[in-house]
Amino acid sequence: MSKTIKNTDFVKIKGLKVDAVIGVFDWERKIKQPLLIDVSMATDITKAGKSDDIQDAINYKEVCDDITELCQQTKAMLIERLAELIAEHILSKYNTTQVEVSVAKPTAIPEADAVAVQIVRTSTAS
Repeated sequence: MSKTIKNTDFVKIKGLKVDAVIGVFDWERKIKQPLLIDVSMATDITKAGKSDDIQDAINYKEVCDDITELCQQTKAMLIERLAELIAEHILSKYNTTQVEVSVAKPTAIPEADAVAVQIVRTSTAS
């Protein structure tokens, strides 16, 4: 009896810094604020690990560029909305079956290091 092994590996981006318009107050809509974004993408890196070819991997530079552009263009009011949009984009564009996204707003509450949301979304495509 042969065994089939399915790998689940993770490509992670930690602490991506993006300055964007974010917030619900009028004054927040007029300035850019810093965001810190973490992303973890479930994938199988076996092929890239063997080939050493970027074409077989999730290009994390491209993911970072996409996230930055999305945050800056969206001008979301809520970090919850931004997290959802990031997750949807990554699941639709990249070879990942699950994504975990954390969006932190370090300047929101002076007494706190940051406020953040963290979501996990799984692809429904088969």
